[in-house]
Amino acid sequence: MNYAPLYVLDERLESRPVDLSWWRSQINARTVVMTMTAFKVAPIKPTISPDVLDKIDIRVGTIELVEDVEGSEKLVKLTVDFGDHKRSILVGMKQERENPKEIEGKQALFVVNLEPKRMMGQVSEGMLFDIGYADGIKPVLAVPENRVRSGARAG
Repeated sequence: MNYAPLYVLDERLESRPVDLSWWRSQINARTVVMTMTAFKVAPIKPTISPDVLDKIDIRVGTIELVEDVEGSEKLVKLTVDFGDHKRSILVGMKQERENPKEIEGKQALFVVNLEPKRMMGQVSEGMLFDIGYADGIKPVLAVPENRVRSGARAG
């Protein structure tokens, strides 16, 4: 969000800009607190066996490029490095972030053994894990605690 600069006159009758970043952070912090207090935890899904979980291949990928998907109001195309190969993964985050390109260079968790899916004339070769979308809150990436090699497995 862009704000117009605020200027004040100090005791020397000089005009100087005021740094409002602290106030903005307080407004954002209060918004987060208000959002978190209204949050209702979803019920836990039915139990699955470890064998089912073992079938899901979750890997760390480094997001190299975020591109617009022409004609889509939601989709962006991620080019993701998995160490020994790269994949294109379509993600519906265009309306969730002011600037989807801000995730370029970040690592995240991806499901890499889903069947490829065609959307808007392009093929998605995996799924990005995010946190929050299913609960109606602003999504964030599921990321490793520290930087790891692209292609490292989770689980």
